[in-house]
Amino acid sequence: MQETEFSATGVRIERWARSLTRAGQVVVKDGRVALLTSYGREIDSAPVRTVSAGRPWFAGAGATVARLNGTRYRLTMGQRGHGPDRTGPARRFLETLRSAGGRTV
Repeated sequence: MQETEFSATGVRIERWARSLTRAGQVVVKDGRVALLTSYGREIDSAPVRTVSAGRPWFAGAGATVARLNGTRYRLTMGQRGHGPDRTGPARRFLETLRSAGGRTV
């Protein structure tokens, strides 16, 4: 069976009031979701089945909220893309989680 994979770079990762990185990376690989800094250092990771994510009403285009290990993170993807589909990476992230068995709200 093929593993579901997703990777996005240039992601702004915030733990609500605190920005952790403005050019981070979100990776879904081998059944895990990992949030990485721009240098590749792991911020947090968890099995896909324990991760919940969704699009909050207060977030702008391309933003999602994900909960890993009980900690909520705001992920803003596609912030450098000025094209018409800035929500593309966020939508693909949620679809990847859904197909891998994660929870989307």
